[in-house]
Amino acid sequence: MPPSPHEIHPQRLEQLAVFLRERDQILSDWDAYHEQHTDLDDWPYDPPSYIERAGHRDAAMWKAFNRVRPSARELLATAGMQLQRLPAKSIQPRWVWQLGVLHSALDHLAALQEEWLATRDSLPPSARPGTMLYDGERAVRNTEAMHYLDEWASAGEALLEIHRAALWAPPALTATAPVRAPAPPASTDRITKARR
Repeated sequence: MPPSPHEIHPQRLEQLAVFLRERDQILSDWDAYHEQHTDLDDWPYDPPSYIERAGHRDAAMWKAFNRVRPSARELLATAGMQLQRLPAKSIQPRWVWQLGVLHSALDHLAALQEEWLATRDSLPPSARPGTMLYDGERAVRNTEAMHYLDEWASAGEALLEIHRAALWAPPALTATAPVRAPAPPASTDRITKARR
């Protein structure tokens, strides 16, 4: 039996949380590398090595987001529905804006992936993973994606916050059909008259 949407959503949120942690580690590692391999004016001591390392950072970010990308639209849709059900006092004003940022970034990432797939398909058969042509074209996608991946990492926490708010929100009042009050008991005068 396939898992229900209520079971799938927490799993997707966990994948998002893993991406957010991996992103923090990737950028922490990059900051340490940058600090050690650049001068006071931020010029790299060894530009080719620095560029190569930046490419590894970009590829690691793309790979980390791949765990989220297949279900990102569902995460956004669920968060949107959760927002609609939350009481106004439970909603952070920035959440709507952050969902918009996430939607826009996801659209850009999808476009970059489509461009990459079209480019990959147009490469000569000799261009395979590990060749300069293939890896260079893929690196272009990864580099162009960094801004949008960073937006997902920055605003993605909102999806977790919305979910937590939805879990703690009081249940919405449900509309039910009015219940008829029971008929009042017959008065004793009527009962007495009916017996006579």
